[in-house]
Amino acid sequence: MSFPEISLLAVCLSLDAFAVALAAGASGQARDRRAEFRIWFHFGLFQFLMPIVGWLAAFSIEDSIQSIDHWLACALLWFVGFRMLFSTAERPQRDPETGDVTKGMSLVALSVATSIDALAIGITLAFLGEKIIWPSGVIGLTTALISFGGVRLGRELGARFGAWMNRVGGTILLLIGIRIVVAHLGGE
Repeated sequence: MSFPEISLLAVCLSLDAFAVALAAGASGQARDRRAEFRIWFHFGLFQFLMPIVGWLAAFSIEDSIQSIDHWLACALLWFVGFRMLFSTAERPQRDPETGDVTKGMSLVALSVATSIDALAIGITLAFLGEKIIWPSGVIGLTTALISFGGVRLGRELGARFGAWMNRVGGTILLLIGIRIVVAHLGGE
């Protein structure tokens, strides 16, 4: 694959991560530089690693992962989305770290959910006889940069439009999950 092709592929793969990063920034979850770093680093890392995993496992997992990848991504996004939606309804005296999508299993779930497509790309590249390190590096770096921009833009939106952005962020995650399943069932 040429560099322009890899770059276009990387941008396309990073769009879900961008939307999630935007939601995290807008909801106030990524309120400091450490939280911001955790998001773009993890999204970039998982987008880098998943094509490699797919490439290495191309012949042994292709059939099993294709039948469930869309459901797994949807479930992970819905898990985090509902946590975001319900964290806005919780009493204010609760720990503000509860439901923080920039930490722990929520961050891992989002990282996996937004990089499932990259796993499939790794499988595809293996079948095409392509090398994997260079495309994976471009995909990971592109996703990290785009996620960084998403968090920053989201924080600006959150500062302007207030706390209700957490509900918008959770809803975005739910809609991304639905889009993944509908696209898969529709044959796209």
